[in-house]
This record gives sequence, structure tokens and C-alpha cells, in this order.
Amino acid sequence: MNFLAHAWLARGGSDDFLYGNLIADGVKGSDLSAWPEEVASGIRHHRRVDAFVDAHPSVLAARRRAPDEYRRYAGIALDLVWDHFVARELALDRLPSRLVMRSYRVLSHRPAPDRLERMIPALVAQDWLHRYADFAFTCDAVRGIGQRLSGPNRLAALVPWLEEDYDGLERDFRRLWPAVAGALEVAPGAP
Repeated sequence: MNFLAHAWLARGGSDDFLYGNLIADGVKGSDLSAWPEEVASGIRHHRRVDAFVDAHPSVLAARRRAPDEYRRYAGIALDLVWDHFVARELALDRLPSRLVMRSYRVLSHRPAPDRLERMIPALVAQDWLHRYADFAFTCDAVRGIGQRLSGPNRLAALVPWLEEDYDGLERDFRRLWPAVAGALEVAPGAP
């Protein structure tokens, strides 16, 4: 799961909790004592979601279908693809989302961790969360992340597989999303 899915699952919590969920990939280590409690709670929630998703049978099956030589990188690409399907599920290509606007507000008014400090302003300014509903945009985002990794762009090499296996990935998402939402969606007013 990427930014949009994490925002959706955390939307019932406070803005601090949502912020923690949105920035968690930029926070390293288990010592979260430097963060306010609600933010730290959000970071821990994000990590529980990631662990649940990574171990889910649908995700494991999707990864097995990835080309062998790039399978190690498939999880990164799949995280963005799951956001694409969440965006479609929420009809973000047709309807502006209050959750997306809340996420942008939360991200815009707080400093991003060093690892995300250049990406967050672009995410907000270019409206990535709504744009994930467009699969071509999602594939471009996969390629873009691959450019930031060292060596050849192995994520770009996965894009043809994502395009060819789109129907299979959508079936995987249809099994994954209710399971992760049922297990980890935060109820309104809860951290």
C-alpha cells in the first residue's frame, strides 16, 4: 500500500495519526520517542498495514507472477498499483476527495522526514493521490521511483508486466482490500 491506501485506512484518526501514516516510509528505526504520541501511533499503524499486506496470499501470488529477475522489486511496484485500484474504487478520477485534500493539508503544514522532503511537495502540487486513478500515471510513478534507486531502473522493467497482468492484479486487489480494511481500518475517533 502507498500513500492513498494508508490515508484511507487511517482516516478515522486524528490529523497527527494520519500524518504518521503518511510519512512512515520516511522514518527509520523502531525508536519513535522523538515523535508526538499520535504521530508515532500512526507510524506504527502504517508498519502493521505494510506487514499485513506483504504477507497476504494475494500479494504473495502477485509477486510470484512477476518476472524472476525483477521479483525482488515487485513489492514497490505493487504498492503503487494497489493505490491505483483504491483510487478507482473511490472514483477519484471523477470526484474530488475530502480525504485527499485533508491529506494534502496535513502534509503541507508539517515538515517531511528527510527521506521524503523533496517528494512530498511534488505529491501535493501535482495531485498524485487523485491521479493514481489513471493507470498510465501510476506506471509513470513506478518508473519515477525506479530512477531514484541505484543502478538500472528495475522498476521500469516491471511496467510491461503490470500492464499485461492488470486483470490478475485487479483480482488480487479485490481479495486484498477487504481483508486489510477489515483488519486495520481505523474507526472515526480512534487512534
